[in-house]
Amino acid sequence: MEPTTTAPARTVTPARRWAMLAVGTTGQASSAAMVTAPSFLIPELHRPVAEGGHGMALAEAGLVASAAMAGMMATLVLWGVVVDRRGERFALLAGLLIATTGGVVATATGEPWPMAAALCFAGVGAAATNSASGRVVVGWFPPEQRGLAMGIRQTGQPLGVGLAAGTVAAIAHGHGIGPALWVPTVATALSAALVALVVIDPPRPPRAEAAAVTNPYRADSFLTRVHGASVLLVVPQFLVWTFGLTWLVEDLGWAPGVAGLVVAGTQVAGAAARIGAGWASDRVGSRMRPMRAVAVLAAGTMALLGLAAGLAGPDNPVVTGAAVLLLVVASAVTVADNGLAFTAVAERAGPFWSGRALGLQNTAQHVAAVAVPPLAGLAISAGSYGATFALAAVFPLVAVLVVPVRDERGVS
Repeated sequence: MEPTTTAPARTVTPARRWAMLAVGTTGQASSAAMVTAPSFLIPELHRPVAEGGHGMALAEAGLVASAAMAGMMATLVLWGVVVDRRGERFALLAGLLIATTGGVVATATGEPWPMAAALCFAGVGAAATNSASGRVVVGWFPPEQRGLAMGIRQTGQPLGVGLAAGTVAAIAHGHGIGPALWVPTVATALSAALVALVVIDPPRPPRAEAAAVTNPYRADSFLTRVHGASVLLVVPQFLVWTFGLTWLVEDLGWAPGVAGLVVAGTQVAGAAARIGAGWASDRVGSRMRPMRAVAVLAAGTMALLGLAAGLAGPDNPVVTGAAVLLLVVASAVTVADNGLAFTAVAERAGPFWSGRALGLQNTAQHVAAVAVPPLAGLAISAGSYGATFALAAVFPLVAVLVVPVRDERGVS
């Protein structure tokens, strides 16, 4: 296997290394808040005009909600090229400033479709953190700590979703969509300032060696299979993230603020699951075995959630409580694989391909993520929340067969 980096521990203090991890995590959290905040606007977009909403169909509202993800998806590989050629610090600063600009424009628009265009632009900038902050972790941490470090870094996504869930729905309901979008906008601006103060590009072999590096995608199917498994696992993840709050509000009759707090709490569980999965991968010396275990748990949890959600209601409080608990569990389990996949991709790709490989990893995931809101909205409208949750269990079940456990070379 090609070397992934030179020895970084001699060039920065441990405190600086962990500070960069914290800033990378914060950058990922702010970008995740920017990209997922529109999902928590769905109740307001779907609410009838007579009640102060925008009267959009659920599938239309889901399309608006996916606009920032679309911008992210379209540019992830390009940001990977920027990371490989210009460095992590440059990519992080440029991306976060673009995301902030798009967010500011989105707060000023009064109509859903112009707002969606501005959020798409914000998503373009948010994409930078996925490739760059991941390379910062792999570049500065030794192999025996990367699983834990990447697990911590990957908590940025559920924590960012939690920030958006706990604030955006309630602010939008009480004060309007524009004020609600200031939450992720301010977060990306603060993250950009922290990057400027703390982040240093990790070392890598001399640029002259890049021409001799073999394209890792031509060597074997390992990276392609990791991408494929991640795509399958992201479907239930974004289903519960996008429609968990709407299910609590529309089917169970919860207040948007209370439902938002519950969804925010699920993201804390998701963050803990990512750290635990990363720590376990360091201990067992494998990223893929824990990833396959996560796929098994995700399939079972989504099937049970679908069953419970289908039976939940005011006349069945015990099942309703179980369904809400399963939503929390599903929100944690379905995100636990992300850090494992990211670490494995960066390690296998090496220092001159990791940016592009992480960009492809994220692009593959976000192709699915962009499709989930509108397609799931159609499925829910045609059937029910319970049936749609249960159907999503098929995707992680297939992922169990795709995860390339036998092709893994171990942690190095």
